[in-house]
Amino acid sequence: MKKLKLTEEQLETMSYSDVAEYVLEQNGKKMKIQDLFMEVIKAMELPESEFEAHIEQFFGLLSTDKRFIMLEKGFWDLKDNHSNKVKLDIEEDEDEEEIGLVDEDVEEELEETDDTEVNYDDESLDDDPEEDDLKDLVVIDTNDEDADMM
Repeated sequence: MKKLKLTEEQLETMSYSDVAEYVLEQNGKKMKIQDLFMEVIKAMELPESEFEAHIEQFFGLLSTDKRFIMLEKGFWDLKDNHSNKVKLDIEEDEDEEEIGLVDEDVEEELEETDDTEVNYDDESLDDDPEEDDLKDLVVIDTNDEDADMM
């Protein structure tokens, strides 16, 4: 990998994830997390003991940072390099049906039915009066029982 061109001032203000973004941009391809973190440590001129001490923290940073995407087999890359690869094939006819566009004839029929009143008190909606679902219902007043016991 080529030597990264960052000044000391830049490095002092950059986090692990900022440097990782820079490394991936300069490298131009996906990298395994171990290799990426090692490059970050080298770029920041930190001792190699940082690798073992902070690899878990680095993984957490990449996992929560929206700039990065985890790929298969432990590779990481910048999300921007992968977001534009999805192409949608949409046909116009399907769009109209999915959006719910209404045909003009159907719309006129809907307008006509809106003018009529609906009466829910109509007897035709009632159940058969001879079938009384509540005929076996017994109401017990607990206050009367308490009064009898005294």
